Amino acid sequence: MEIRDGLTFDDVLLVPKYSDISSRSQTDLGTRLSRNIRLNIPFVSANMDTVTESSMAVAMARAGGIGIIHRFLTIAEQAGEVLKVKRSGSVVIESPYTIPPDRTVGGALAYAAEKGVSGLLVAGPDGRLAGIITERDLLFADHAGRVADVMTRDVVTARPGVSAEEAKRLMHEHRIEKLPITDGTGQIRGLVTSKDITNAADYPDASKDGKGRPLVGAAVGVRGDFLERSEALLGAGADVLVVDIAHGHSENELGTVRSIKKAFPDCELIAGNIATAAGAEDLIRAGVDAVKVGVGSGSICITRVVTGSGVPQLTAVMDCAAACRDHGVPLISDGGTRTSGDATKALAAGASSVMLGGMLGGTDESPGTVLTKNGKRFKVYRGMASLAASIGRKAKEGAAPPPDADLNDYVAEGVEAMVPHKGSVTDIIKQLAGGLRSGLSYCGAHTIPQMQENAEFIKMSRAGFAESQPHDVSVV
Repeated sequence: MEIRDGLTFDDVLLVPKYSDISSRSQTDLGTRLSRNIRLNIPFVSANMDTVTESSMAVAMARAGGIGIIHRFLTIAEQAGEVLKVKRSGSVVIESPYTIPPDRTVGGALAYAAEKGVSGLLVAGPDGRLAGIITERDLLFADHAGRVADVMTRDVVTARPGVSAEEAKRLMHEHRIEKLPITDGTGQIRGLVTSKDITNAADYPDASKDGKGRPLVGAAVGVRGDFLERSEALLGAGADVLVVDIAHGHSENELGTVRSIKKAFPDCELIAGNIATAAGAEDLIRAGVDAVKVGVGSGSICITRVVTGSGVPQLTAVMDCAAACRDHGVPLISDGGTRTSGDATKALAAGASSVMLGGMLGGTDESPGTVLTKNGKRFKVYRGMASLAASIGRKAKEGAAPPPDADLNDYVAEGVEAMVPHKGSVTDIIKQLAGGLRSGLSYCGAHTIPQMQENAEFIKMSRAGFAESQPHDVSVV
C-alpha cells in the first residue's frame, strides 16, 4: 500500500512573486460561489446552528459574501430566516406584511414583533390599502383598541415601477419613511422603506440577486423532508441550496442531489463534504453546481479522531480542485481556516471561496446567548455532529431521547465549546478581506484566478513554522 504525504495550511507557504500592485485597493476579490452565482468577496458563513441564521446572513451579504442558514430548524422557521434576509435589503418589498383594520393594537404589536418590522400596511377585506400603522401610531395606544382607530388613513403611495430616485423624492417631500406601492385599483403591490434605500447606499459591495435583494443560501439534509424543505426554501427566495452531511461521497448524498435537481432543475445546488477527486467527480456527475471540501478539518470536528478518516485540508483542496477545474465547477474550502493567510492558501490551491465557522462563532451576529465566566464573555460554538447538536436535531424532529436513553448510542464526531465573544462579524470580515488582498499582492495577482495561476507553494519544517510566528519577543 502506497502512503502519500498530506499537507495542511501550516505545512506550506506561498512563495512571494514580482508585484506591480501599489495599493491593496487595486485587487479584486470577486469570485464564483457556484456555476451561476458570483460573490464580491470569497467568504461564506457556515451552515451551523451556532453560526448562521438571518442576522449573520444579512451581515455576510452586506459585506459581499453569503451566509448559509443551518437546517436544524423546522421548515417554516428556516424559510422564515431566509425571508428575513431577503426583506432586509429589498429596494421594493414585493409582499409587505399586512394586517386587517379590525385587529387589536395588541395583536398588531405582536405581529410586528414576530416579523421583525416597525410598521404594517392595513389591508381591507378586498386586499386594497386602507391605511398604515407605524411605531408612532402604536406608541402609548390602548392595546385593546382597534387598528382602524389608530392607523394613518391618508397614505402617500406610488405606482408599480417607481424608481429609487422618485421614491426618495416622495418620501422627502412628505416626510415619510414608508411608501406603499399600489396599482390603479388600490391593490397593494409592494412597499419601499427609507431604510432599504439607505442600506443600498451604505453597502455598495453587497452581494445581491437580480431584484437587488441580499443573496442567501440554506442547507438541507438527505433524509425525510428534504424535498419539502427545498421547495419551501426556494419559495422563500433562497438563492442556493446546500446538501450537507459529514460524508458527502456517499449514495445518500448522491441520491439526494439527483432528486433535488430532478424536482428543481433550475436551482443552484452545492453538495459536500468530500475530500477526494473521486468524490468531486461523482457529485459533479450527479448535477451539483459547486462542491464543498473538508473532512475532519474544523476546529470542533473530531471525525479524524473517531473514525481515523480524513485528508489534510490543503491536499484535499488541491486534489478536488483538479477535478472541478476540468468541469468548470467552483470549489468551497470548508474547515481549517484560522487566519487570513489560511484563506489565501486555500484560494491559491484552487478554491473559489472559503467557508468560515470557528472564525465567526462568538460574534454578535451568531445565534446564542452571551455567557460570562470569570469576568470574560463567551458564546457556545459546537460541531453539528456533537452530542448536544445531535440530540437537539432529534428534538426538532420530534424524536428526542427518553430520560432513560443510553447516551452511548450516540457516537459524536464533534465537540461543544465556548469561544470568546468577538464583537461584530463586520470587523472580522474586513480583516480577512484586507489580509487576502495583501496575499494577492504578494503573489503578484490582481484577482483570485490570477493568484491561482501564479501560486507556488513551498513546504516548511517545524522550525520554519516557528520562524513564521512572533518569536524571541514578549508580545504586548
